[in-house]
Amino acid sequence: MLPEFYLEYLKTYLPSSEFLTLQILVWLLQVHRQVRIERLASSFPYPIKCESRRKKIQRFLTLPRLSLPLLWFPLIKKIISTQFKKGDRLIITIDRTQWKTNNISMASVIWKKSAPPALRFPQRIGRSKQSLTNLLVTFRQER
Repeated sequence: MLPEFYLEYLKTYLPSSEFLTLQILVWLLQVHRQVRIERLASSFPYPIKCESRRKKIQRFLTLPRLSLPLLWFPLIKKIISTQFKKGDRLIITIDRTQWKTNNISMASVIWKKSAPPALRFPQRIGRSKQSLTNLLVTFRQER
């Protein structure tokens, strides 16, 4: 499941029904290791038709409350402020992926064998040293 630190934060942020839905989805992802909504809906333990479960999962995943700026960025700030002391080394990973026609660039902080997203960049990040330096400067300013 999710680490205890995440659970404590999510319990305070999400209503209980959404928190339970998130826990179930994370469990299903860990068990089935597939991200297809149809597969998750067929396994989702909810006493409604499969098509209704699929729509419920889609609605849940598009909730504004689950967006990076509203949910995950404050969590990352909390992790950094409580788990790292001034002068500690932060390990930041930079990842770029293409999803359909969109390039998605992310900076993540590695913490306890996980890498939650810390910053999303809508523009394409190149591989040059200058673009990576600009990325880290932007990340530092966001903190």
